[in-house]
Amino acid sequence: MKIQILSGSLGLGLALAPLLAQSSSPASKEGGAPLYRVTVVQRTAKAVNYQYRAEPTEIDFKGTVLLPDAKGHAWVQSKQGRTEIDANIEHVQPSQRFGREYLTYVLWAITPEGRPHNLGEVVLTGSDKGHLKVTTDLQAFALIVTAEPYAAVRKPSDVVVVENEIRPDTVGRIETVDAKYELLPRGEYTWRVSDALNAQLANAPKVSSSEYDALLELYQAQNAVGIAGAAGAQQYAPNTYGKAQQLLASAQAWQRKKGESRRVVEYAKEAAQTAEDARVIAQQRQQQDQLEAAAAQVANAREKAQAEIASAQQAKEQAELAAEQAKADAASAQQRAEVEREARVRAEADAAAAREQAEKAQVRTQARLNSASPIAPPAPDTRATDLREKLFEELNGVLLVRDTPRGLVVTVPGADFTGQNLRSRDQLARVAAVVAKYPGLQISCEGHMSADHSEAASKERAEAVRNALVASGLPGGAVSAIGYGSTRPLGPNTTAEGQRQNSRVEIVIYGNPIGTAPFWDRSYPLAGRR
Repeated sequence: MKIQILSGSLGLGLALAPLLAQSSSPASKEGGAPLYRVTVVQRTAKAVNYQYRAEPTEIDFKGTVLLPDAKGHAWVQSKQGRTEIDANIEHVQPSQRFGREYLTYVLWAITPEGRPHNLGEVVLTGSDKGHLKVTTDLQAFALIVTAEPYAAVRKPSDVVVVENEIRPDTVGRIETVDAKYELLPRGEYTWRVSDALNAQLANAPKVSSSEYDALLELYQAQNAVGIAGAAGAQQYAPNTYGKAQQLLASAQAWQRKKGESRRVVEYAKEAAQTAEDARVIAQQRQQQDQLEAAAAQVANAREKAQAEIASAQQAKEQAELAAEQAKADAASAQQRAEVEREARVRAEADAAAAREQAEKAQVRTQARLNSASPIAPPAPDTRATDLREKLFEELNGVLLVRDTPRGLVVTVPGADFTGQNLRSRDQLARVAAVVAKYPGLQISCEGHMSADHSEAASKERAEAVRNALVASGLPGGAVSAIGYGSTRPLGPNTTAEGQRQNSRVEIVIYGNPIGTAPFWDRSYPLAGRR
């Protein structure tokens, strides 16, 4: 099957596209195609509390004002430990109609409190249809679909194209609440007229399906690395950003030498994910720097105000001393002539005026102090988050690492095992050396296999990784091993690539020193649009 794709010049402008999309300049024309400003959020989605262990429940999808013809449905079933979602959408036009920076669609679960969860990329077929079957640990949520610059984003964009709609025949104990997806500062996005895009597609070269997937993932990785660089990742997260650049360069090298498309996709996806990690780290560290700078400014203002108070107090004391001296001089001159008495009266009057001036100076100084900027509340204790980011950065230079609510997860791929023999002992020794610097951490080695392997085999691999870590210096009581067999796959076991991804050992690092929340995790306000 052949698919049309825009020429290579598309990829050159991707990194700058997100910045251009948020410009506040008026609508204009570019290349003869008029640009329009559109408001994205149309109304509020409904979140459903799905009944635990009930029969599957069906909900509908309906397009927003951006894709009014889009529709679809999803089957949702809450099971033990997870909620399964089988979503189908149709009549969804290519995401690039909203701007060249939008390369894909992402399905989101939005909790009633407004926390977004990226459920996965919705890949369209040639018939403008998309299908995604995923699981989540959420119980109550709304479903929306957004256009994104790359699939690894952690916050939804403004371009909401599809949202869930409760069906009249939805059964079970359903609790509906307003889940307003007012998650980010809302702006206006440039929407290119679809006729111009269709004209470009009509003249674009044709490539195979695998080449199309590889090019699309490569463009997404370019977007992710460019956005991370614009966010200051090179300065604030150099290790993670550098690794993202290396992965992108590897994907580009495979693409230039016409290598296997799956290798291009593999490196490009990892590059996009790593770049997103670098962007989040940079964003949080810049916020921390801003807080520290603000605290320093308040401290300087406080010191200046205290110095002025001290100066006023000194002037007051000097005035009081002068007054006392004047009184003493007047007392010693009681027997002098009338002229001397008048001089004493004048001295007392001068002293009183000096006291009044000192008091007025103190009042003025206190007023200036009261009008100064309020002292900022002490910054929250971020030691656990800072330590978590630091440990993430150090581990990221050894093996692939992800920050999850379970902890920092280092993945040892199944390719590192020959039977049950482990080949990456040197890398595990480096992991052990990094973790050993932070006492109090716990490590769980979790073995996973594809469908044609047993739970015992996954336990043997997990034990091999545990033994390597303990042999490298970690205390045995802090390192455990468990085998899950094929019960927790990352993808389908029907293909060789899926089996390769599912065969792995995950080293989960957790404990009080690094807290329980990922450094990228936070809530978002849900104030409704007025």
